[in-house]
Amino acid sequence: MKWMIASDIHGSARWCGLLAQAVERERPDRILLLGDLLYHGPRNALPEDYSCPKTAEILNGWRERIVAVRGNCDAEVDQMVLDFPMMADYALLEAEGLPLFATHGHLWNEENLPPMKKGTIFLNGHTHVPACRDHGDYVYLNPGSVSIPKEGSSRGYLTLEGGLFRWKTLEGDTCRQYRAGEEKI
Repeated sequence: MKWMIASDIHGSARWCGLLAQAVERERPDRILLLGDLLYHGPRNALPEDYSCPKTAEILNGWRERIVAVRGNCDAEVDQMVLDFPMMADYALLEAEGLPLFATHGHLWNEENLPPMKKGTIFLNGHTHVPACRDHGDYVYLNPGSVSIPKEGSSRGYLTLEGGLFRWKTLEGDTCRQYRAGEEKI
């Protein structure tokens, strides 16, 4: 089963449209969205082609495949236009035999850990910066941002297939990869 993991779309129809092209190219079975789907938030500049209705329309096209968690910029009014649930603060999943704790990152993060069993893959968005850090008892992964990347990173997403996580640009280029259980990150 192939997973696509993305975060921080912030209502940009332009960048969500490019994510849609990546979904067509990658053909994931499931899409995990780590929050901040529609609203851009007061600290971010207005993203290119900001259109919550267009972005919602694109995302609703994948409603059967989406698992989503709420970001700090997401609200109940956003849920009214989305055809999939996205108001949970976290999701506990298993993929590829790996335990996943998926959350946006504004509540649970590397400085404020949730209760997790050893070996969990801890997935966050929120920072808009791709990351992979092995903390011994858990591995922290961040796909970065689809629309507002920070610290010189590229707009992108993660895939998980065959136990291998790949960070990819929206154009599909692999930037880095990590296989669960490997020492090297």
